[in-house]
Amino acid sequence: MQVIILGAAAGGGFPQWNCHCPNCRRVRQGAPGLTPRTQSSIAISSDGERWLLCNASPDIRAQIAANPELHPRRSMRDTGIAEVLLVDAQIDHVTGLLSLREGCPLDVWCTPNVHADLSGGFPLFPMLAHWQGGLNWRPIAIDDGRHQASFEVPSCPGLRLTAVALESNAPPYSPRRGATTPGDNIGLFVEDTAKGGALFYAPGLGRPDDALRAWLARADCVLIDGTLWHDDEMARLGIADRTGREMGHLALAGRGGLIEELDALPAATRRVLIHINNTNPILDEGSPERAELAKHRIEVAFDGMRIEP
Repeated sequence: MQVIILGAAAGGGFPQWNCHCPNCRRVRQGAPGLTPRTQSSIAISSDGERWLLCNASPDIRAQIAANPELHPRRSMRDTGIAEVLLVDAQIDHVTGLLSLREGCPLDVWCTPNVHADLSGGFPLFPMLAHWQGGLNWRPIAIDDGRHQASFEVPSCPGLRLTAVALESNAPPYSPRRGATTPGDNIGLFVEDTAKGGALFYAPGLGRPDDALRAWLARADCVLIDGTLWHDDEMARLGIADRTGREMGHLALAGRGGLIEELDALPAATRRVLIHINNTNPILDEGSPERAELAKHRIEVAFDGMRIEP
């Protein structure tokens, strides 16, 4: 199994176009220890030729350009992206589908909840039907009665995927915002049945439970939500009054935070943070918070990072 981190930042990227927080200000100034990042997305492959795009960020064009594995190579119109999987319907995870319209028809794996949101409140499925057949929905069977579903995708032979319902939040445009149901957000357990190795990917995690902890403990590498350091981080900076939990993200620091959850994993588990908000002090490699992560053997993802669980 091969994994490319196409984008490691949360919605808005780093720096965010309209943000003057200390991190964004300093990265624009070229301060050492701060590296720009595009919005969260990864690509997974079992052969290095065909890639499953997990989330299509608004920065997908730049992400494709930066990764030769996704370039056209075999014909006049071509791409290494064979299929798309969406873990939720958040704007920063789906808007890139508009930029992929020239590559339609395109198979898109997602839950019924995500498909409903992308057919109604943000109607990408009906909109893109006007481009060479548009998006072909491939259902991931997560709903009120089923909280996990295993399946395989044609582009990644030898990889077994299991979607796991997560407690997070639906997008602001969704009718289920603030009252989410299973299928609004999923984590993805990917197991290489041929060579061994397993990845758990969850860029949006609001509240872990024992079922999720069991999946995390099985993974060789956990690629997980690192959005915020403090639950009230946005309020501290005067940017917004919403907490991380209200947005569907478990903060890293504090009692019951993500660092504590990651500390409970087996010692051999690799721990990597993704979907990092521009306000998070861990983006500064020289910060005390970054040093604290190092003590816990937690890495911070960057664009172009390669992982082979």
